Amino acid sequence: MSNKKAKRTFATLLLAALSIVYVSPLFIILFNSFKSKTFINLQPFTLPNAETFAGWENYLVGIEKYGFLDSVWWSLIITVGSVFAILLFCSMFAWFITRAKTWYSKILFLLCIFSMVVPFQMVMFTLSKTADMLKLNTPWGIVIVYLGFGAGLSVFLFSGFVKGIPLEIEEAATIDGCGPVRTFFRVVLPIMQPTYITVGILQTMWIWNDFLLPYLVLDQRYYKTIPMIIQMMKGSFGRVDMGAVMACLVMAVIPMIVFYLSAQKHIIGGVAAGAVKG
Repeated sequence: MSNKKAKRTFATLLLAALSIVYVSPLFIILFNSFKSKTFINLQPFTLPNAETFAGWENYLVGIEKYGFLDSVWWSLIITVGSVFAILLFCSMFAWFITRAKTWYSKILFLLCIFSMVVPFQMVMFTLSKTADMLKLNTPWGIVIVYLGFGAGLSVFLFSGFVKGIPLEIEEAATIDGCGPVRTFFRVVLPIMQPTYITVGILQTMWIWNDFLLPYLVLDQRYYKTIPMIIQMMKGSFGRVDMGAVMACLVMAVIPMIVFYLSAQKHIIGGVAAGAVKG
């Protein structure tokens, strides 16, 4: 065996071992979701057997007792609405500030980049108060909040991609009678598809799994997302219904796994296109 082939084999085995380490928590959660909650605490790393197997009981408890399906509905509304707003408005904004080439467009771009380095803890309490005052404490109002927090990275990626689009294509559309809005939707938007997919994947995974922002903003008497429901499964004196928690975690993570696996091939290309071009 040549030295190069030996290194490749070693790297493959190493990466395979690391993959198993990263994936193993998902399998632990999965088989624990079918065990009685008593045995989850006593035997967390063993497979279910005739004594510990609880069937679908934990899933039924999570759905019926804790209202998991309602939280799925609110999480879905918030995620879809926020990602749609981020993709539409941030791409239009990035296209404008990239093509405008004025002093204020440069300042706006720098402000978007600066927002990425501001710690969330600096604004979280002010944000909560402001959201209450402006009535943004609903699944529809929080979309505006997510738009603000997601704009930094999104504008950065979209701007980088726009710099690589030949200006002659847009000039040809203008000569053919297209205005700015029509040029964007008919010419620029289709070309930006790789970055749209990348930004959509990243923002979807963030918003779907986010706990702190909905916890601070939403009116918890009426609206609870999936992470909030799971957090509320902690009862008095620190007791936690581990069976229901495991079941709800499985139900929460499966949509994201399916979504990520179906779109992962676009991530590397989109990130490279948005960060390198120009």
